[in-house]
Amino acid sequence: MRSVYGTFTKENWTIEYTIHGEGIPLLMFHGGHSSCFEEAGYQPLIDSGFSVITPSRAGYGGTSASIVRTLQEACRAYEALLQHLKVGRVHVVAASAGGPTGIAFSAAFPELVRSLTLQSAVTKEWLKPEDRTYKAARILFHPKTEKYTWQLIASLSSLFPRFMLKQMFSSFSLLTYAEASDRIGRGDHLILSSMNRRQRSGEGFLIDLEQTKMITVEQLEAISSPVLIMHSRFDSSVPVEHAQHAASHIPHTAVELLDSWGHIIWLGDRAEEVDEKLLAFLKDHEQKL
Repeated sequence: MRSVYGTFTKENWTIEYTIHGEGIPLLMFHGGHSSCFEEAGYQPLIDSGFSVITPSRAGYGGTSASIVRTLQEACRAYEALLQHLKVGRVHVVAASAGGPTGIAFSAAFPELVRSLTLQSAVTKEWLKPEDRTYKAARILFHPKTEKYTWQLIASLSSLFPRFMLKQMFSSFSLLTYAEASDRIGRGDHLILSSMNRRQRSGEGFLIDLEQTKMITVEQLEAISSPVLIMHSRFDSSVPVEHAQHAASHIPHTAVELLDSWGHIIWLGDRAEEVDEKLLAFLKDHEQKL
C-alpha cells in the first residue's frame, strides 16, 4: 500500500498531510483531537481503490493555526494543497468536528467536489459558551493542558481498555453500556484504546469550537454535489439533530440514520454496514461522472 507523509508550506503557513492508497482521490477532513495520522474507517476505502488524502486541519499536528481566521481562509489553504499535489476533483468525507470544514469547502469549491459525505458531523453551532461541556473542554483541551490530559487518557486506555470504554461510553452514546451490549464489537475497547493513544488537541480543538459558529444555512444550500449524511441515532457527542439540520438545507442529500451504538460509527457490530453504505455511495457517483 502506498503511504506518503508530507508538508506543504506557502507564505507564512504549513499544512502537513498523509496519502494512503492509490486510485480515486478522496479528501478526508478528520474529526476533533485527531490529525493526518487518523486511520479509522480508512482500510475499506484503500482496499476499494481510493487514495485517501488527509491534511491535519488547522491547529492540529504540524498544521499552522494561522490558516484559519475564517473557515473560508482555511478552505483556500486546503485547495492550495490539492493544487500542490496536482489533484483535481475529489470525493470529500468530513467526520465529526471536521464537518464545518467539509461543508465550507464543498460550498466554496463546487468544481473540485465529486461528492460530500458527512459522518457523525457537526453541521451547525455545537457546544455553546454557557454549556458545562464547553467550559470543561476549554480547560482540559487548552493548548497548555491538552498534552497532560491525553497522556492520562492514553495511559489508562493502555492499562485498562475495557474500563475506559465503559467510562467514556456516555460521552459517545445515548444508550447505557448495558443497553448497547449487543451492538458493541468484540474489539471495540482495543480500537478505542489505540485512538486514545494517538489523539492530541493542539490548538485545533479550540479552533473547532469557534468554527461551528461560522457555518451558515447559505453555505449548506450552496452545496451542489451529491451528499450522503451518515449519523447514529444514538450519538451523544454530536446529536442527530445536526444530521437533520443539514438534510433540511442541502439539496441532493441521502440520509442514513444508523443503528451504530454511538458517535464512533466505525466501531460496533454495524461497522461493516457503515463501510458498505459509504462505498456504494462513492462508487455510484463515480460511475455517474
